[in-house]
Amino acid sequence: MHYLVTGGAGYIGSHLVRALIERGDAATILDNFSTGHRWATQNQPIIEVDLQDLSALKNALTGKQFDGVFHFAAKSLVGESQTAPVKYYQNNIGGTANLIEVALENGWTRCVLSSTAAVYGNPISHSIAEDHPTQPINVYGKTKLAMEGLLRDVCTAHDFSAICLRYFNAAGAAADARIGELHEPETHLIPNALRAASGAGPALTVFGNDYPTADGTCIRDYIHVEDLANAHLKAMDHLRHHKGFDVFNLGNGQGFSVNEVLSACTRATGKAIPHQIGARRAGDPAILVADAKRACQTLGWQPQHNVLDEIVDSAWRWECRQRAE
Repeated sequence: MHYLVTGGAGYIGSHLVRALIERGDAATILDNFSTGHRWATQNQPIIEVDLQDLSALKNALTGKQFDGVFHFAAKSLVGESQTAPVKYYQNNIGGTANLIEVALENGWTRCVLSSTAAVYGNPISHSIAEDHPTQPINVYGKTKLAMEGLLRDVCTAHDFSAICLRYFNAAGAAADARIGELHEPETHLIPNALRAASGAGPALTVFGNDYPTADGTCIRDYIHVEDLANAHLKAMDHLRHHKGFDVFNLGNGQGFSVNEVLSACTRATGKAIPHQIGARRAGDPAILVADAKRACQTLGWQPQHNVLDEIVDSAWRWECRQRAE
């Protein structure tokens, strides 16, 4: 099978490309390299084009045949989305509309969208299932929900099928530390904690330690990036035999507190994580954990790396490799 992977030079997309290669499939990467990395393309064919440029997109893709599209390409910084909403609507929604227009014109009938649990907004329950209300509280979440809505409508109007995968915090790196997480700016807790421990980054601020949790810090769902890649494969395989539109949550089914993450980072690095306690951030719920039972039951997916220390250790090996090179 041959798949188009948009955003395949990014963090999660590159791990999906690796998973395709490992099972004998072919991958063509489409990326504009605004945030992706050429070293992450793993010697796979590259189409360098911006999804917002419909003419260039058609010139690059018309006549090509793919068995499906994995769609990772999107702007994804929550803070930036609040200050630059036009950029997020143009890139995320407009780019997706262009991609699907080209897909329909070329007869590609399957798409797996890498979505986000940010579509849910403030939770009304600790464990969030797919029927939880979707009321995103930031522009990023709103654009992802609109991307999902576009795919839903396309599936209704055309012979087209799509699955949207919603998840919280991707973490970790490939087992051989050849690819991993490298963002600028970096906003995720685990890589920032590891950088703080190594002296490559500043001390952390823990936003609140008075939440109604066992240790007072927020609890979040972390999922290993290789488990995410496997879930995307499972979703695409499902679409080969089931038509229509669906959404699935991905997660470990358990959460880890900020303090638990810092402790795991200390064990991985052998160093204390320099940090200070700050005030709570507005809108931060105490607990966010995804209910992934439907994905397990329907897609046959099961996370294999759900131990926090394993996730952090893989991220630390990646950090060490970067510094060694």
